[in-house]
Amino acid sequence: MQVSIVARLVSLAIGYCCGLILMGYILGRLFHKDLRSHGSGNVGSTNAARVLGKAGGLVTMLVDIGKGLLAAGIVYLVFHRMYPDSIRLLMVYGSFGAVLGHDFPCYMGFKGGKGVATSIAFLGVVNPAAVPACVFVFLLAVIATHYVSLGSVLGTIAAVLLMFFNAGLKAYKSDPGMLHEVMILVLIAAGLLIFRHRENIKRLINGTENPLTFGKV
Repeated sequence: MQVSIVARLVSLAIGYCCGLILMGYILGRLFHKDLRSHGSGNVGSTNAARVLGKAGGLVTMLVDIGKGLLAAGIVYLVFHRMYPDSIRLLMVYGSFGAVLGHDFPCYMGFKGGKGVATSIAFLGVVNPAAVPACVFVFLLAVIATHYVSLGSVLGTIAAVLLMFFNAGLKAYKSDPGMLHEVMILVLIAAGLLIFRHRENIKRLINGTENPLTFGKV
């Protein structure tokens, strides 16, 4: 059965709702700190680590990854009987929706995080085989430079390159249309992540980007 537009939209909506769980903002409020007013002003895991300490950053990162996987899991439960041959595509839509919810939360004026951790979950749903290489590139860049933004951009570029080399994409090769659709979503997600790091990129070029440091909480 062909996947309907409605199923795609419902999957996106499920993912978007999962993405609205902004753990950095929630933890900050628990410690009487609004991350939007501290550090870089971002509600993601990097700024959570700066403001709330390593533990706060780690919890935020794990939740941000988890909500991308949660979205895919809920979509699977909802649609796997109706669309057994195309459920992977709908799970990709669900996880992509989580990225959108994290980046553009409706209850925060559509100003959320930059979506790095949730994009890792999205990549894991799209192409699990690419995750280790992309995480390796990310960690190598961060360890070498202490710039999370640089690691995020390089990891994103690595993900796109791996996708175009069809690494680990056997699940989609039986349906070229599905593969092309997934590739489009990957390109949108990658472009969105890089776009949301545009100010960081400018600071990296100018030599004024802030390295990663940790708070005391």
